[in-house]
Amino acid sequence: MSSEAEAPDPGHGGHPTNGLSDTVHQRNRLGILTIAAEAERVEVAYLRNALELTAGNLSRHLAVLEEADLIQLERGYHGRRPKTWIRITEHGQAALAAEISALRELLRRHQEFRAAT
Repeated sequence: MSSEAEAPDPGHGGHPTNGLSDTVHQRNRLGILTIAAEAERVEVAYLRNALELTAGNLSRHLAVLEEADLIQLERGYHGRRPKTWIRITEHGQAALAAEISALRELLRRHQEFRAAT
């Protein structure tokens, strides 16, 4: 394999990075979605701690994901304490699966190139 980049194959959607979503791919939003996909619902305080985000920064990422219909916010109480949880939507599950698929293809392509050099 040469060191020159090959032209993308239009029948396969071009380069794997074309399949990455700007909304999902951002590091913190990807973290939020992957954590949410592993549980029925996730408390926002847990996300803040796990991802080491400020409350304001997390709030902005949650707003972006909610606007894109990737998550749903659920507000309620645990005892007398107000709590907020998030749930990943079906659309969010599909978007996360597509993102992971694009990342796998990118990794496969890179490993194939490295093995050929």
